[in-house]
Parts: sequence; C-alpha cells; structure tokens
Amino acid sequence: MRVESAGFVANMRFAIENVGEVSALFIRPPKARFLLVLAHGAGAGMSHPFMETVASELAAVGVATFRYQFPYMEQRHRVPDPPKVLMEAVRAAVQKAREAAPELPLLAGGKSMGGRMTSLAAAEEPLDGVRGLVFFGFPLHPPNKLGTKRADHLAQVDVPMLFFQGTRDKLADLNLLRPILEELGSKATLYVVDTADHSFHVLKRSGKADTEVMRELVQVLASWAQTIR
Repeated sequence: MRVESAGFVANMRFAIENVGEVSALFIRPPKARFLLVLAHGAGAGMSHPFMETVASELAAVGVATFRYQFPYMEQRHRVPDPPKVLMEAVRAAVQKAREAAPELPLLAGGKSMGGRMTSLAAAEEPLDGVRGLVFFGFPLHPPNKLGTKRADHLAQVDVPMLFFQGTRDKLADLNLLRPILEELGSKATLYVVDTADHSFHVLKRSGKADTEVMRELVQVLASWAQTIR
C-alpha cells in the first residue's frame, strides 16, 4: 500500500473460486465519489498503457478504480479463459472492490472483452451493489465479420449502461450498434468519438490528441455517474 499524488494506491490479490488468485490495483483519489471495477481487454492486462491512462484520468475527476487481471493473463497465457471463468472473475472482483471501499457507489465495466464479460455476468445475475456499466469499446463483432449476437444479452442487464465507441472501431459497426441501444431506451447511453478506432486513437483531422480524448471520456463518465446515483 502507498499514498501518491493520485491518492491511496494498493496492490491487492483476490481469489476466484476453483481457479486461484489474481492481481488487482486499487487507486482511490482524495474525495472519491465513485469506484469503477475495471476489466482489461483480451490482448493486454491491467497494466496496459490504455488502462493506466484511464485510471489516472479517472482519479483526476474523483473516480476510484479497481483494476484486475483475468486468470489467463495472470498466468501469462495468450488465449482467454472460457466465458464462465471470466464472468466468475468479474463477480469476484466486484466483491473485492466492495470490501475495499464499501461506502463508494460502484460501477463496473472495462475495455473491449472486459466490458462484454462484465455485461454478460450482469445479465446472468445482477452484480451486487453495481449501479451502472461502462464500456470502452464494446466488441459487437470480430473485425470485418459483422453481426449482433454478442449484444443479445444486453436486454437482460437491469442497470444503466454507458457505451464509448469510435467511428473507426472495426469491432463495432455503429450502424448495427445504434439500433440495438435505441431499443434499450433510457437504459443505454452512447457516446461517439469521431475518427477514434477501437483503442480510441484519433486521426489528426479530428483536431484532438489522444490525451484530450481520454480526458473527454472520463469527464463524460463522471457526469453520467452522477445521474444514476
């Protein structure tokens, strides 16, 4: 445990039933208002620069984060665990985050696959104490293989959802995603980033730097979280 400019920082470990222990990193800024349980994407773990940047920018707007590893990443395997194991990891992470800061309102979600596994877990059974879900690039379909089956479960999620998507995201054709979210009504909020790809890199013609985009996203997240308290 240590205290930095971001506030309180703790390296943690927690157990996933029938699987083993994984690592986590809890960052709590001064005067934190919310806690986001944040899962990584398929190809990189919780220490990926994207995850580091999101956590840092969230701390700047008063949102604590609980980042964690999925078991396959903890074991340095390249292939993700089966969905059942990934969803168990989500549930265990939410429980550990609640124990770390029981007084903070909880959000959950993640980057790409991490976000989708969080929503799958929430659709199967509500995540204890979680008030809303956040997706940094929902992976609606594989690259260049259009489809919508990956979103079928969203109708079973019973909390508000915030989707950050780029117009150049090859894993989520907005022409397919928009109608799905419109059907969900007020439960789903879509925030589109012009020229951003799946990692939220933007083109020069956008007039923005990647760092500006990340600050924009976390500010939107913090404002949205206030509406679901």
